[in-house]
Amino acid sequence: MPTHQDGKRPNLNQLDDELAAVLTRVCQAIARAHGRAWLVGGVVRDGFLGLNTGDLDLEVFGLSAGDLRATLEKEFELDLVGQSFGIIKLRGWPIDVGLPRREAKIGLGHKGFEVNSDPDMSLKDAAARRDFTINAVYLDPLTGEVEDPFGGLDDLAKGKLRHTSTAFGEDPLRVLRGMQLAARFDLQVVPETVDLCRSIEPEGLTSERIFGEWTKLITLGKVPSRGLAFLKECGWLQYYPELAALPGVPQDPNWHPEGDVWVHTLHCLDAFAAEKVGHPWEDLVVGLAVLCHDLGKPDTTTCEDDVIRSLGHEKRGVAVTGEFLGRMTNHRKLLAEVKPLVAEHMRPTTLFKAKASDAAVRRLAARVGRIDRLVRVARADVLGRPPLASTEYPAGDWLLEAARRLDIEKQPPEPLVLGRHLVDLGQQPGPDFGGILAKCYESQLAGKFTTVEAGIHYAEKLLRNR
Repeated sequence: MPTHQDGKRPNLNQLDDELAAVLTRVCQAIARAHGRAWLVGGVVRDGFLGLNTGDLDLEVFGLSAGDLRATLEKEFELDLVGQSFGIIKLRGWPIDVGLPRREAKIGLGHKGFEVNSDPDMSLKDAAARRDFTINAVYLDPLTGEVEDPFGGLDDLAKGKLRHTSTAFGEDPLRVLRGMQLAARFDLQVVPETVDLCRSIEPEGLTSERIFGEWTKLITLGKVPSRGLAFLKECGWLQYYPELAALPGVPQDPNWHPEGDVWVHTLHCLDAFAAEKVGHPWEDLVVGLAVLCHDLGKPDTTTCEDDVIRSLGHEKRGVAVTGEFLGRMTNHRKLLAEVKPLVAEHMRPTTLFKAKASDAAVRRLAARVGRIDRLVRVARADVLGRPPLASTEYPAGDWLLEAARRLDIEKQPPEPLVLGRHLVDLGQQPGPDFGGILAKCYESQLAGKFTTVEAGIHYAEKLLRNR
């Protein structure tokens, strides 16, 4: 297989044998029809980095839309949902096949384009419509030939993120894509791209697409601080006022020698990213809690007699977190799982210093749902204070050990006394039901009983003494 001028070889070994065979069949069928198929985008970029990839994007030159469809239909089942944008999907396979296309801006947002396929377009002109140079590298799967008209591989080797052309500015979503790509691949956005992004506004973007890029920042970002620093540098932090409020908010230098709340948050996110567990949902919940854990500080920070305090920032942070995330997603489960982590992010250290009881640990688990998540958030908070930070977090180790012993590391204590038990005791369902069950649960957390039988006996006494 041919090599790039720097000696690096594209590597598609991340594809399993079955997918690689299907890819070859597609490209051979297109070649027999006198077209040429090139892989482009993430699969090529990731191949040069030696990383696994997701979907495969093929761009076909030399065939009309009708001829391409007819060629593929002979051997494959097709999904035509993207046909209006010149994209054909192979049913059952992560392969999108498209034609080079010309786009004219006719409306707001990333969908406000008139798209016309052009099979006779040059490869360089087709590459110019792509967002960044690192995503505009082409690879012929049959011959191994590489075309890199905008020097994307050189940028990748030098750790640079650069737009391909002025057409970049027609799609505001690309600014957020730059944010997450800088974080994922530890790239420095070049000044000319930063300048171009300053002139772009997020008009017409849907919350779904916005949150998609933030999700990639959190779950895939290797150095999230890179992406957020870019967002601040290009002026887009203003569109996220809860984050824009963080720079300049002071912290006690004895506890936070790293700087203000913004600097601390970036360090915390990088600490989180270095210890991700690789489960998308778990990393998203914990990562968002790390991002949001100090959002309450701008409203609560005071400085009196040279003493800086942020009393109550955890509670205030819950409301601000809801405002920040609520504009991007209405995923109730996600919000419900992130907010308690923000509210309780200082509790592991507090309980550890107090050598708190099992009852306190059980109550904490009931509030946050998962102790293991809370420890991850608190650990990132502690590690985000260089040069004070170390790799050890004894408070987290202590809390996890206690939670495991109590079997509540990954779930809150299950209530032992249930409504059916009250019915068995002769209690009719009604307004008092919830209150009695709540008292029983609180007593269970306090350790007053540990079995169902003892809990029923406790409930019986409550009912008798009303």
